Amino acid sequence: MKVLFLTRALNVGGAERQLVVLARGLRKRGHEVAVAVFYPDGVLEGELKEAGIPIFSLAKRGRWDVVGFVLRLIRMVRCYRPDVLHSYISNLVTVVVQPFLASTKIVWGVRSSYMDFSRYDWLFRVSYGLACRLSHSADLIIANSHAGRRGHVADGYPESKMVVIPNGIDTDRFRPNQQARARIRAEWGVAGDEELIGLVGRLDPMKDHETFFQAARSLLQVRPRARFVCVGDGRSEYRVALQDRARALGLSDRMFWVGMRSDVADVYTALDLLVNCSYGEGFSNVIAEAMSCGIPCVVTDVGDSGLVIGELGELVTTKDPVSLNRGMQRLLDRKPAAADIRRRIVEHFSLENLILTTEQRLLALCHQPLGKPISAPENTHVL
Repeated sequence: MKVLFLTRALNVGGAERQLVVLARGLRKRGHEVAVAVFYPDGVLEGELKEAGIPIFSLAKRGRWDVVGFVLRLIRMVRCYRPDVLHSYISNLVTVVVQPFLASTKIVWGVRSSYMDFSRYDWLFRVSYGLACRLSHSADLIIANSHAGRRGHVADGYPESKMVVIPNGIDTDRFRPNQQARARIRAEWGVAGDEELIGLVGRLDPMKDHETFFQAARSLLQVRPRARFVCVGDGRSEYRVALQDRARALGLSDRMFWVGMRSDVADVYTALDLLVNCSYGEGFSNVIAEAMSCGIPCVVTDVGDSGLVIGELGELVTTKDPVSLNRGMQRLLDRKPAAADIRRRIVEHFSLENLILTTEQRLLALCHQPLGKPISAPENTHVL
């Protein structure tokens, strides 16, 4: 099977990481795989090149480089002639190419479950509306969450063409590591008797740091030895505003900021608890990665977060500091076994599940022989 993935750029991000591991996995299983990017020189390109996967640059020069970009895309796809064209983002561009590829199957990717349109400009809103109308042109639509599938079907996507394949976690990379835990905590000056609670993610309003701050302040009243860390980067002005807000709430002595880390697997192991209080998720890689390291998680009831944690974490309401505070206290008190937390990810959200389930769906689409099916978990909080 010949698969061409299409994405904007291969920079660091959850969707981009999933594309890379999926492409590498399919190639290892004997398929011919290539990746086309709108914008070249992303930091993850090296991993694909090491695996022998070609990267085709469409050399897009900006938002309004439309005609030239489309012509380059058509030429490239007609030359490569894939069995499957799988877009990971900007699904609409496949509509332009489809008339020139009569034998190619078109696969769309859905990576979100909640769209806060107030955060986007008019062009995004128009594009999303068009995607809903034209989604029937795709042969298959893969959502990475049940919540994403439900939301997009409600907006007009064809239910019969949508399937759910959850993200896959590299459980060899994300695993408990006591040496890394000791090293990171020493680097940050966290004592052994202090409970370290972390929020890992980009500095973005949707991550709702304000609720985290409010809950942290309340938690300190009953657990004065707790400490908090924010891991991730964002716009400098927004970072300053968040730090000012934390300072105004009296958290400066108990909260610190470390920016983006390349050793995020080690960062997870340093935590006693991970918080994800976002009000918009599909499938959160951060939650699953932390759990793969044996770290318990308190998460808001968005996307498939409840499905990921099952009974091993705490599910709280969005934008509710009281609910988040109570969830943190409950989980710190009951402390599920790290081995049980990790086992849930290994059994249900591994890279193998992602790669094999995707392979089976694509082979079926191309009417090629299938291997043994691997079922994705249903939309329940307990598997």
